[in-house]
Amino acid sequence: MTSFFLHVPNTLRNPRVSASSFSNGSVPSNNNQASVSGKGGPIIIELPLNQIRRPLMRTRSNDPQKVQELMDSIAQIGLQVPIDVLEVDGAYYGFSGCHRFEAHQRLGLPTIRCKIRRGTKETLRHHLR
Repeated sequence: MTSFFLHVPNTLRNPRVSASSFSNGSVPSNNNQASVSGKGGPIIIELPLNQIRRPLMRTRSNDPQKVQELMDSIAQIGLQVPIDVLEVDGAYYGFSGCHRFEAHQRLGLPTIRCKIRRGTKETLRHHLR
């Protein structure tokens, strides 16, 4: 009879579980207001909805059924995919995630989980074309 040994990394033996204090089920960050550092790639943080500028909101119309489905899902299990946000000189701009953003607004949630990447004014101008 052959014996097998399974090596399990310590991270799997002692998983870290944290409870969320946010109503949308996301994990809180240490500093929601912090500017994104220039090092590395995008980071995921929780931002207040009122700090995210939505310059294209007037040019788009959201599907009410999709917004309602997202509201139901977010209320039950929280936001699963963060919205993409561009940070330029300390200001936050959202160009995607329109249905998720509206669902958070309609649910009365104060914050939303965002994948933040830093950009330049030129990057912002490109998004506004």
